[in-house]
Amino acid sequence: MTAVPSWVPLEETKPAPMPLLLVQAFVNTWESDAGSDLLSDPETAGIWLHDAGLWDGDGAPSLEELRFAREVRESLRCLLAQNGGGPPPSAGELRPLQELARTCRLRIDIGSDAAIHLEPDPGDGLDGRLFALLLVIRDAREDGTWQRLKTCDNEDCRWAFYDRSHTQRGRWCDMAVCGNRIKNRNLRERRR
Repeated sequence: MTAVPSWVPLEETKPAPMPLLLVQAFVNTWESDAGSDLLSDPETAGIWLHDAGLWDGDGAPSLEELRFAREVRESLRCLLAQNGGGPPPSAGELRPLQELARTCRLRIDIGSDAAIHLEPDPGDGLDGRLFALLLVIRDAREDGTWQRLKTCDNEDCRWAFYDRSHTQRGRWCDMAVCGNRIKNRNLRERRR
């Protein structure tokens, strides 16, 4: 496995290719097993967001900015659950992403090779940087990598993982941990 950037959790065993890895790491800023949320404290969040290229503001993000970032994160988690065979996100679950898309502006840059690049307007602050995640998702949908980014089927986990299996039917972030837990739970229920 190749080295992953410092802002990717050390626990990441199934990293997505760049730049989709940024979406995966953003979703994984919340870890249920450890009960940790990198987007709850402004100082901690500012460091992680800065390292990931999602924050360049002075100081730390505000509590309101972080509240919205957490809503965007959970909305993205719902999209990833759908990639794994879960239900489509509800209107309420999609609301943060729709609000993000409505409020941010795009800049168009034309390179010397005539390639057209879309970028969020830097004046949009953290929201603009979060909007960049939507552009990554759009590109990943086009190149076929988006459908492989999923959430773990273990309801107690919900970690985002990249399914590299040939059949694209992976269900757990880690077969030895979550897969085992679910299989044992199902076995106990059948024995009852």
